[in-house]
Amino acid sequence: MKYKNANLVLPDSLVKELQKYFQGGYIYVPINEDVRKSWGELSGYKDELEERNSNIIQKFRKGIPIEALADEFYLSVHAIRKIIYKKV
Repeated sequence: MKYKNANLVLPDSLVKELQKYFQGGYIYVPINEDVRKSWGELSGYKDELEERNSNIIQKFRKGIPIEALADEFYLSVHAIRKIIYKKV
């Protein structure tokens, strides 16, 4: 997170209003929830997990045993079961 000088990015009237409540320190301004990305969207990891889980389900439907899937994907049998039997 980068720090910015309020005098450089905010109008003078807003800086004066902020100074009524807070002076001489750092203040965090959170991102607007409307534009906030959910977990894994920025890195693409969420999509990778969805693709992996889809592959696990397809292979299970083709008859590959849960134990073999656990070995192939380096997951526990319990984790494979959670992926396969997850309610959508």
